[in-house]
Amino acid sequence: MYEQISVFTILGGLLVAFVWGGWRYDVVAFAGLLVAVLAGVVPLEGAFAGLGHPAVVTVAAVLIISRALANSGAIDIVARSIAPTTGHTTLHVIALVAVAAVLSAFMNNVGALALLLPVALQSAAKAGRSPALVLMPLSFGSILGGLATLIGTPPNIIVAAYRGKVMGEPFQMFDFTPVGGSVALLGVLFLAVVGWRLVPKERRARKAPEDLFEIEGYVTELKVPKESKAVDMPVPEVEKAVGDFELIVVGLIRRKRNIFAAARRETVRAGDILIVEAVPAAIDKLVSSLGLKLVSGKPFERGLLRSGDATLIEAVVQPGTRMTNRSALDLRLRGRGVNLVALSRQGRPMHERLLSTRFLPGDVVLLQGEEESLAEALGWLGCLPLAGRGLQMGKRHKAGLAVGIFTLAIGAAALNLLPLLLALALAVLAVVVFNLVSPREAYEAVDWPIIILLASLIPIGEALERTGGTALIAGGLLGLAGDMPAVVLLMLVMVVTMTLSDIMNNAATAVVMAPVAFGIAQAMGANPDAFLMAVAIGASCAFLTPIGHQNNMLVMGPGGYRFGDYWRMGLPLEALIVLIATPLILWVWPL
Repeated sequence: MYEQISVFTILGGLLVAFVWGGWRYDVVAFAGLLVAVLAGVVPLEGAFAGLGHPAVVTVAAVLIISRALANSGAIDIVARSIAPTTGHTTLHVIALVAVAAVLSAFMNNVGALALLLPVALQSAAKAGRSPALVLMPLSFGSILGGLATLIGTPPNIIVAAYRGKVMGEPFQMFDFTPVGGSVALLGVLFLAVVGWRLVPKERRARKAPEDLFEIEGYVTELKVPKESKAVDMPVPEVEKAVGDFELIVVGLIRRKRNIFAAARRETVRAGDILIVEAVPAAIDKLVSSLGLKLVSGKPFERGLLRSGDATLIEAVVQPGTRMTNRSALDLRLRGRGVNLVALSRQGRPMHERLLSTRFLPGDVVLLQGEEESLAEALGWLGCLPLAGRGLQMGKRHKAGLAVGIFTLAIGAAALNLLPLLLALALAVLAVVVFNLVSPREAYEAVDWPIIILLASLIPIGEALERTGGTALIAGGLLGLAGDMPAVVLLMLVMVVTMTLSDIMNNAATAVVMAPVAFGIAQAMGANPDAFLMAVAIGASCAFLTPIGHQNNMLVMGPGGYRFGDYWRMGLPLEALIVLIATPLILWVWPL
């Protein structure tokens, strides 16, 4: 009884912490594991066995192979084929979503979205179409594609590994395809025909990512007269002249020469024009305290910030990266030669205390600096650029090699010539040996927060099962269902799994729900495969909120979406999936 109470208490605390979101999910999961060890419900010798669990290793291998496919340019070539379809909204959406779904069936769906996001934005801009019409369907499509194969999404890998543990043989590569592939296909059609029409009208008015930023009212040109106190003052001292206000000198114009990236190293001279970013009160104080003059007679031109030695780039803050919950001051961006020019959150530009505002996942930032400095900073920050990065020319000729290695690995596993884990491990070795990814890139490709999350939750899930907790939950659900038919319980399992996945990580949901579903099937004398498939489908269908899946969070800023926009498209999609998946499961995996 003590162990059951301890496990349920720990799981309840984890669920609350996941929903709260104040701490990263990997930190929460690892803390939960340590508490479970201290409570005695997870033995010390098995506490870190999750790091070597087949599901964890498989996820890491898929991430590395996904990076190799991206580096080779193979995915970029496919993505460029979307361009001819942009004439009509439905064709545009179905092309983007279909490509995303196909890619996500065989590679990490976050990676697929990252590759297609710039393509979607560029094609929408070219067609004069709001990004909001295509980005949410793109995110949902990339999630749906993962349903089709074993390696398409971590929940499938977890469910397959759990089946191997309790039934002696895991699900194979394409066991998910009859149900998951059919659901993905019909889901893509729904998104293309109906889904994009459910985007709120006010989101459709925004035509480009640049519309997320209203910098013209906060960037001002100030002329430095001969009598100004700013003459012979270093630029950093000018920025300090406004006291508690935040002010950035993003550049200066000197005798028709534009200086931006190197502006902080300059000393102000008479006749200079300072390009200053600040709220109106700070600009007023600077003008009055240093004797500067507003340059009047023409509006500020956004393109000026791209001139001279500087360029601009828009990027989105990814969950769990160095930027999350830290400010530009904390990150010392100015010291890296990068200016934070603007910040947008949930489609709204932010200006007050810009430098000290802590970044949140999904924020869109407008950064300025030299091209080389920006490229280095983006990699260090871990944010996702919204402009096309182009093909990696040094590896472009290796696209066929990358696809060939991946195809051989999948084929060997599908034909049972090699265990999947071994086939993927050999593929990882091959892509490193053939320099499709460097050893450093291979480590960078692994989503370590997900790895820690899985490695921490798997022992807790095993403790829940060992202590009889899963049987208790299963019995409770059976008691609630009463004399309801097995098909109703199957739908209930899928809906409960979907609901949990909308508020916590989908991998965590699969770890918890797979044993529960198996327990229900055993208690009813039904086919466990049907209930495990219901968990696999439900865990990957997180469409009601932006926090349910990383892809939903990544499109939130560029699409200008609000938190409450997702359920408008997501709720009918989830209902459709339940109605489609249930008879398909009963047909392929009879009870």
